[in-house]
Amino acid sequence: MSSTEAAARERVTSALRAEADDIADRWVQLQLAQAALGTGVNERELREEADGLIGALVVGLDSGVPVERVVVTHRELHREVSELSLRRARVGATPTATSLAVLALKEALLEAVQRQTRDGDELFSAALLINRLLDGAGALSFETYVEGREEIIRRQSRQLLEVSTPVVRLWRHVLAVPLIGTLDTARTQVVMENLLQAIQEHEALVAIVDITGVPTVDTAVAQHLMQTVNAVRLMGADCVISGIRPPIAQTIAQLGIDLSTILTRATLADALAAAVKLTEAPSAQPDPLVVR
Repeated sequence: MSSTEAAARERVTSALRAEADDIADRWVQLQLAQAALGTGVNERELREEADGLIGALVVGLDSGVPVERVVVTHRELHREVSELSLRRARVGATPTATSLAVLALKEALLEAVQRQTRDGDELFSAALLINRLLDGAGALSFETYVEGREEIIRRQSRQLLEVSTPVVRLWRHVLAVPLIGTLDTARTQVVMENLLQAIQEHEALVAIVDITGVPTVDTAVAQHLMQTVNAVRLMGADCVISGIRPPIAQTIAQLGIDLSTILTRATLADALAAAVKLTEAPSAQPDPLVVR
């Protein structure tokens, strides 16, 4: 580290210590002025973020880590920037607003340094250091935001899949999964997990997979159905596929898909009748419908 950079680093650290409250207040004001960009965080939360990040900047600069890497390598500073970005991601702020919020700290910090010295060369050196430091923070905030939003989207997609594939108890020891829409690999996995868990919980003997709401059946969909049937059989239960409409029956025949080893029925009612026979309790009274 050169003597000029060391002096600039000391000058910025000194400003952070001496004017921490003023820098935090100014940073909050600058972010509130960007409200149109959608920060999604209230003033109290902004002040808490400012206090935490400014404190972490002081500790990070004191660590001696090169300024370009301090945000990435210093644990406390990395955590403060990452948590700030994740909070913005959760409330739906845009990635642009999140990065600009972090970069707004440049102006607040440079103003504080300017109050500490009037020397032009010193100010220039401090400005360069602040840019290098907070550009790294801005890049980290953007990266963390994107990763956080992707995780939120994955979790929400998973929840939607689970809601869209309910396991319904139709009769004692008889479960059904009404499928609506396209059956892809991800959805097949959710269907299998939910269905197998329900088979274990309800000690089911028959599982009905109703495809009345599936618009088309191609080779991929047929393979997914076979995977589900095989998983159900491994649990010791029988599987019935219902909802085989004439167009779907024609498509299956034309594609040469072999479903001969699977019990199929045209309607859910027919499948339920077959399932009751398979449970060897045709006189049993139906239990109330329960949606899992």
